[in-house]
Amino acid sequence: MTGGERRFLPRVAPIDAYGTGGFRFAEMSHRGSLLCLPSGMHAWPVTSAAELSAKAFEPVFAEADAIEILLVGTGPDVVFFPEALRWRFRDLKIVVDAMPTGAATRTWNVLLAEDRRVAAALIAVP
Repeated sequence: MTGGERRFLPRVAPIDAYGTGGFRFAEMSHRGSLLCLPSGMHAWPVTSAAELSAKAFEPVFAEADAIEILLVGTGPDVVFFPEALRWRFRDLKIVVDAMPTGAATRTWNVLLAEDRRVAAALIAVP
C-alpha cells in the first residue's frame, strides 16, 4: 500500500509483521495505522489512543452489519477504551476488545483463520 495514492487493499489478509511504524501483509508494506474491515485493508489516520473517537470509527460503523468482533490495537500499551464508544458498538451488536497492537494483530490472524466476522483497528507501533 505504499508508494501510490491507493490506500486500500480490497480484501482482508493476515498480517505478517508489525512494528517500525507500520504493518506487512499480502506481500505489501504499509506505513501508519490500519483498519481491517470486511471490505478490505484501509489506511487509518489515527496515531494514538487519544484519537479514538466516533469519527475515527465511522468506517467501522458503515460496515457494522458484517462485523461481530472489533479488535482495537491501542498502540504499545493497554488503554481504556472510551465507554461512550463501547455503548455505540453494543447498540450495533459488535463486541469490542481493546488491547496492545501486538496482541490485537495476533488475535486478528487467529480469528481471520477461523473465518470469524472480525474487524480490527490497529494503531501503528514503533
